[in-house]
Amino acid sequence: MKYAIIIPDGAADVPLDDLKGQTPLQAAYTPNMDAVVAEGHIGTTRNIPDSLSPGSDVAIESLLGYDPRQVYTGRAPIEAAARNVPVGDDDWVFRCNLVTIIDGRMEDHSAGHISTEEAAAMLEQLAAGLNIPGAAFYPGVGYRHLLVLGGQYKVTTTPPHQILGQKAADHLPSGRGSKVLREIIARSGELFAGSEINAVRRELGENPATSVWLWGQGQKPQLASFATKYGLKRGAAITAVDLVRGLARLIGWDTIAVEGATAWLDTNYAGKGAAAVEAISHYDIVLVHVEAPDEAAHAGNVAGKVKAIEAIDRHVVGPILQRLKAEGEGNWRILVLPDHATPCTTRDHTREPVPFAMAGAGVKRVVTEKAFSESVAAASDLHIRRGSDLMEYFLTVRS
Repeated sequence: MKYAIIIPDGAADVPLDDLKGQTPLQAAYTPNMDAVVAEGHIGTTRNIPDSLSPGSDVAIESLLGYDPRQVYTGRAPIEAAARNVPVGDDDWVFRCNLVTIIDGRMEDHSAGHISTEEAAAMLEQLAAGLNIPGAAFYPGVGYRHLLVLGGQYKVTTTPPHQILGQKAADHLPSGRGSKVLREIIARSGELFAGSEINAVRRELGENPATSVWLWGQGQKPQLASFATKYGLKRGAAITAVDLVRGLARLIGWDTIAVEGATAWLDTNYAGKGAAAVEAISHYDIVLVHVEAPDEAAHAGNVAGKVKAIEAIDRHVVGPILQRLKAEGEGNWRILVLPDHATPCTTRDHTREPVPFAMAGAGVKRVVTEKAFSESVAAASDLHIRRGSDLMEYFLTVRS
């Protein structure tokens, strides 16, 4: 058996005026996702437990078949696993965004999608200007970076993409240990104010990186291997984000890099699809994650979100579906689903159930409207109340 999972991150949405009352999934041309619905079964899954914040970390942990209420320790340590960042048992890891704060308000959670090279230089400047023993910055991709700190922390932090347009001061870290975090954020603002990189970005009409923002804290997670939990020994993930790469490594999967793959709208969709087609020959289960719809929604870019969904359908879902069918009837299954919804209206993640569609061996064809969308999924007869149950259902269903 060959299994494939495609995650168009944040693709689920709400009806939008810009799309004449349709959601981006409804407005997009998605013949391949629709084919999965037509040949299989559509339903909904609730990947975000009430007790946890709606984010890709929690949602993807759920859809991989791990109950985040039991194993989730924070987003940042998952990303640390992706980069092989050394994390001691007593260390805390924080996600460190480069952000744009203007007139005290959080304007951009990504500092205009600052380049990796620019961001690394600014983090180096910050590290040199701090006097905090044991603070270690680890540059990542674009605006996404990590900070490792020793000490005792019991803090509340807020993801910057959840407070766009709001006063940043109202959402600074609070609780035990938060003084250090606030000092780092404040010091970054002082150092970045005179940055030559920011001067150039402003001249080019790009958002400057006015400070760092710390959130997503946690300590080292412990996850059972996927092989132990579900019996499939060879798994691989194709993604451009450390979060998914880290989860893959924590459960014993390989990660496959794709040249030109970014976490933005300009990602190499075709490259990801081609890499997945090749990987199916070598692995039992292959997961492809594409961040683009989520980033478009955070930017309020409705047209960009529709185009990203269409690109995923054409360049990722289509080739994978064709490759799986070459395995012969009874030898494959495919699952397509967003991890969570990211409405373009609020530009933030939400926790409501999301649509999923699966087809292949043992999956009963259910006559329904043959379209992959939120409304069709909601009207179906298949609803997974706990997202961490979906994986077992996908792997074992015999309907």
